Amino acid sequence: MNAPASRAVVIGASAGGVSALGALLPHLPADFPAVVLVVLHVPPERPSLLARILAPRCAMPVLEAEDKMPLVAGTIVVAPPDYHLQVDTGPAVALSVDPPVSWSRPSVDVLFETAAAVFGPDLTGIVLTGASDDGAAGLAAVVAAGGQALVQDPAEAEAATMPAAALARAAGARVLPLSGLLAALLDTRAR
Repeated sequence: MNAPASRAVVIGASAGGVSALGALLPHLPADFPAVVLVVLHVPPERPSLLARILAPRCAMPVLEAEDKMPLVAGTIVVAPPDYHLQVDTGPAVALSVDPPVSWSRPSVDVLFETAAAVFGPDLTGIVLTGASDDGAAGLAAVVAAGGQALVQDPAEAEAATMPAAALARAAGARVLPLSGLLAALLDTRAR
């Protein structure tokens, strides 16, 4: 397996997120030099099929997060339903059943804020399509920690509320279409 992650990409999505993630993650190469952590809002009472949907299409392994799982470069880790996906020192996964944030568990804000605390300037945060303001405070935390903030163009998003809220909170975030987000991710390989 790859080395412990020294860099990370965190991605948050809600309504329309499966399509948006499908336009990004399958294009990342197997040797992508960061761990990718994903929160997609899913109903708490149903199992998430996201890992099973993405795994056959991605060059990187796609895993559903388990508590205390080490985070390693070159993997995609998705949040399980009804748990907050957090990043702990190590770096490792920490799952919690703390109350919902912005009506969501898993919460994009929780993932982004905990990842910013661990990875600091070595973090890229991406807010995709969605119909709530979850992710706005988290992306602001990424910026405050010196990380890179990227937002799907609200005009292209299936649901514009989430990217628009992120843009309003995260000063300096770059607005890009999905193709531009992919190019920006691939460009981080050179860093």
